[in-house]
Amino acid sequence: MVSPQSLSEADRRLVAAWAAECADRVRPLFEAEAPDDDRVRDAIARANAFARGELSAAGEIRRRFVAGRAAGSASSPAGKAAARAAAQAAGVAHMGAHALGAAAYAVRATELAQPVRGDAATAEVRWQLARLSPPQRDALAQLPALGADSAGPLGPGLLASGALGAIIRDLQARIGTR
Repeated sequence: MVSPQSLSEADRRLVAAWAAECADRVRPLFEAEAPDDDRVRDAIARANAFARGELSAAGEIRRRFVAGRAAGSASSPAGKAAARAAAQAAGVAHMGAHALGAAAYAVRATELAQPVRGDAATAEVRWQLARLSPPQRDALAQLPALGADSAGPLGPGLLASGALGAIIRDLQARIGTR
């Protein structure tokens, strides 16, 4: 049985573009610390290429962990979160729910990079939601609520707890879920 977190390939292509945009916004946080490591930039480019239909889901599934390993090249929590945002964006080819992971890690990276700015996370969520097209919003609204389905990134685990979980719950509340 296919997980409700997967989404159709057409919907994954839609939300991959948004996830890549979220990750690209915080990419400079990673590149400032690891300017010679192109894995994050490559993951974002691949997510965009997948969104445009230029790459297959099967090929991207095999490469989805590359950007996540780039987090080890970053020295700060913000840089690591930026790398993880790109990894989640690349993972959308495999499962649509990773789009919310990309957005959450981007919000977290922004928040960690600006600890004295108390509204950094709220402002980033607002920016992300403003970037959502109606079809992307409709696709994301098909995802189950965080913690409601265990077969994917929105199940129990890293994305469901702590700051990331709070960010995803906020995003889902603003997007709406079925």
